[in-house]
Amino acid sequence: MDIPKDFPTKGSRTETTAGRGWITHRAPGPAPHCTSRKIPVRPTCTALRQRSTSTVGLASGSPDGRRAASALKPSNLNSVPYGALRTPIAAGESTSPECIRRTCRIPEATPGQNSPSHRSVRARDGPCGGLGRSGSLSTLHGSDLPRRVLLAGLGATAAGLALTACSVPEAPRRKAPQADPLPGKAISAGHSRLVMQIMAHPDDDLYFMNPDTQRMLDGGTSLVCVYTTGGEHTGVNRAPGGPKPPPDKAAYSSARHQGLRQAYATLLGLDRFTPWQKGVTTLRGGHLAEIDTLAADGRKVELIFLNTAMHLSFGRLGLPTLWQSRGLNLRTVVAEDSPLQKAQAYDYDELVDALTGLMSTYRPTVVQTLDPDPDIQHSPTAARIRDSEQPGYSDHADHTATASFSWAAMIRWVAESTRDGGDVPAFVATAFRGYYNRHWPKNLPAAVMRQKASHLVPYGGSPAWSCGNPGGCGDYGVGGTAPVRNKKGWVRSTHYRYPGPRPALGTGPGGGLVAYGVLGLRAVRWRETSPGSGQWSAPDDLGGGPLAPVLGSAALKDGRQLLFGLRFDTLAGHGSHNTREIVVLEQRTPGGEFGPWTGLGNPETTADRGRRLGVPVAVAAPDGQVHLFVRNAAQGISTRIRSAAGQWGPWRSLGGGQVQDGLSATVDTAGRVHVYAAGRDTVHEWTQSAPGRPLTPGLTGLPVPGDSPVALPAPDGTVDLILRRPATSKLTVVGRPEGPALLGKDDRGQVQLLLNGKVLTRPEGVVALDGPTLHDGPRGVSVVGLGPDARPWLWRPTRSV
Repeated sequence: MDIPKDFPTKGSRTETTAGRGWITHRAPGPAPHCTSRKIPVRPTCTALRQRSTSTVGLASGSPDGRRAASALKPSNLNSVPYGALRTPIAAGESTSPECIRRTCRIPEATPGQNSPSHRSVRARDGPCGGLGRSGSLSTLHGSDLPRRVLLAGLGATAAGLALTACSVPEAPRRKAPQADPLPGKAISAGHSRLVMQIMAHPDDDLYFMNPDTQRMLDGGTSLVCVYTTGGEHTGVNRAPGGPKPPPDKAAYSSARHQGLRQAYATLLGLDRFTPWQKGVTTLRGGHLAEIDTLAADGRKVELIFLNTAMHLSFGRLGLPTLWQSRGLNLRTVVAEDSPLQKAQAYDYDELVDALTGLMSTYRPTVVQTLDPDPDIQHSPTAARIRDSEQPGYSDHADHTATASFSWAAMIRWVAESTRDGGDVPAFVATAFRGYYNRHWPKNLPAAVMRQKASHLVPYGGSPAWSCGNPGGCGDYGVGGTAPVRNKKGWVRSTHYRYPGPRPALGTGPGGGLVAYGVLGLRAVRWRETSPGSGQWSAPDDLGGGPLAPVLGSAALKDGRQLLFGLRFDTLAGHGSHNTREIVVLEQRTPGGEFGPWTGLGNPETTADRGRRLGVPVAVAAPDGQVHLFVRNAAQGISTRIRSAAGQWGPWRSLGGGQVQDGLSATVDTAGRVHVYAAGRDTVHEWTQSAPGRPLTPGLTGLPVPGDSPVALPAPDGTVDLILRRPATSKLTVVGRPEGPALLGKDDRGQVQLLLNGKVLTRPEGVVALDGPTLHDGPRGVSVVGLGPDARPWLWRPTRSV
């Protein structure tokens, strides 16, 4: 809904009074739909500081202030109104749908604890102590504050705005457990490696997740594929050059299911018409779904079809509308010849529950899904309709909705698992870009692309095949050479939504390696059991979730570590808040424990733009400053700098052209900071003219890169660059780099390393997920990555090559 004219916005005067367990914010004038009365609110609504320990925690949690259903625009899944940004509240709680943002309550002390002191209460930047755009914290000063108050976790509002809106009260939703960002939880262990991938349509995995899925399957990892829609579209399954058949949605859905069975039989090394075991499985909440199973050589593939309708009767897409609109029950499509011949319906919570239940049942070690926050992309209307992209964004709205439901289910799975002291499920998440592939240079070498396309051939099938399925033998428009000839180029790239190194590396007090990563959407730490052993301890939980899969890191001059994450501050449908923020975790002593997470806000000024942030990348300069970089909504770069004294400056845009995520930052031998990124035309750079000076944008004039460049400081004060051209595995080198440097993967998916001027390839071993990390220390060069078992692997090549 629209923001009332006299509702307090950024810059408005807000008076703060403290009372008995309350903080009441009074705006200069009453908003039409809100009052200043004290309304009970359980969650903590402010960051807190204990004087004796200077511990700061940011609060986060469930959203309120939802828009009225009549104001929703289901066709635009990504649209979030400016006024929908919230003040952060404590994790683990939910709020009333009333206009409660004028008042925030401090939890009462539990028996045996001192009550919080209210002698000094200060709020900055907005109601309830939110983050302003600069990320400044509001604080409460007291003594002996309860631990849950002191370490309330995370989450400034993702866009960094202290702006909240009132909403029309709506029907209450079932309360679900919320993410608890507090550290110190136990991490589950001992589960077999298993990949669960969640897609919108019966070809998203083959177009957007391969070759990763294929490589894990080839390495012996079993696979569970969940398809949220029936893929029935218009019901027309037309073969290229053939007559247009009459629409038959049940048959087309069945034909696409058969295409998947043909494709995955081929991926398992079997005949494409190998019979599958078809059955019906019961999901959480009593819903039913078709499940098809095929096993070979110790590997198993299971296909689970939720089969929700792609379109509603009034022409809107089903899943995006279900994500946004309250009160909708989305019907399913009954596929021809399915063992499940009864239509059902899902509401919002039931679909999240069904996905959560599948995760809880299968306990995957890898969860793959699509992009919840696609790029802003204003294509011409004709091109957008031709390419099935949602207005204003570079992806299909079904992909975005499925990814959003998937992330909501992952968050709920972790919250349910830990609610009563249980373990954090040990899994890693990967999000793949979708129609983004059309807009950027193609990054797969020709041999890899041809293999990827070959797995779409059995999926596409042919009406001439005798597969035994009455509904059809594949998705005929995708058969033959169609994927390669398709000008959209989806098959020619595989892009990660959150690219970068999976683990961040450092060393412990004894010289052993320490790896930091994201497990169960939370930051964790693995330690080498002894220096040089190559064996890892069980992970320690550092909290902070829910986090995107990749952390940034920087080491301070005194040896302390900084970890940076992109946090899902809120993620909810029904017009609720959907916000992201950058957070940081600072080590208290070198090799020691960490303090609490701190929110650094978001460089964008609206929640919608704030969702487009990239993965944080940081470097520490010799002058003691730490430079933090993120790709922003304009597809340029924003930065925030930590001074040598530990104070963070404001977010600033560095300008420059449009680039892909996966930034490469380095410091040359003269102490100057450089950032490089892959653009559509060349490699873009941001450089300092002298140490301590602002970074300025420029173009390198190098050939068009297919993916992120690698930057290495050269002895003469320049920077050497290594990049791959589009659609090739050949390297283009600028300078005379000797390494060590990671060069990505070869055509077989094996990690490559430049060392002493030679290219080394990691021997066969655990399949490497995206983004290994390099560490060059006294014990030599170490390469660490994560495998499908959600555990780190280690490769130590010899220097004498």
